[in-house]
Amino acid sequence: MSIKSDRWIRAAGKEGMICPFEPYLVNENQGRRIVSYGTSSYGYDVRCAKEFKIFTNINHAIVDPNAFDEKSFVDFYGDVCIIPPNSFALARTIEYFRIPRNILTICLGKSTYARCGIIVNVTPLEPEWEGHVTLEFSNTTPLPAKIYAGEGCAQMLFLESAETCEISYADRSGKYQKQTGVTLPRS
Repeated sequence: MSIKSDRWIRAAGKEGMICPFEPYLVNENQGRRIVSYGTSSYGYDVRCAKEFKIFTNINHAIVDPNAFDEKSFVDFYGDVCIIPPNSFALARTIEYFRIPRNILTICLGKSTYARCGIIVNVTPLEPEWEGHVTLEFSNTTPLPAKIYAGEGCAQMLFLESAETCEISYADRSGKYQKQTGVTLPRS
């Protein structure tokens, strides 16, 4: 297995693996410093879209992955999302991904957020998975935390296998295939 470089990411991005695609790292917007996004040395830094689902306990629901209650979230749309202390929010990437059959993609949170106690969690993007990536932002602090839409939040690493998989995510019609928007758990 090998990690893919910026040259490979640029070529794959231009062929439609990532849309919209930024071939170089962007760290400024209208003269203001932002958390960077775009192609880095060995990864692609994704941006958070303006749609959020903020976890709430006002309905006293039980979190159950097999029977998830959508009332556990409050929908929010905007440039800045404030996550309550010791809580989390779901969001999605601006970028839409089409993962090649011989690639496994792993996502890690950016250091700027990690140093603020904000953890970004994403499961691997399997071979031939396609869609907007649902992001989970966990605020591990006892204070409210801000998430900025349109800025970098996590980095995708692309790992190429020496052997192509027998059955891809698309082959088995995975339940999150071609997801758009912020996607809640499906059983």
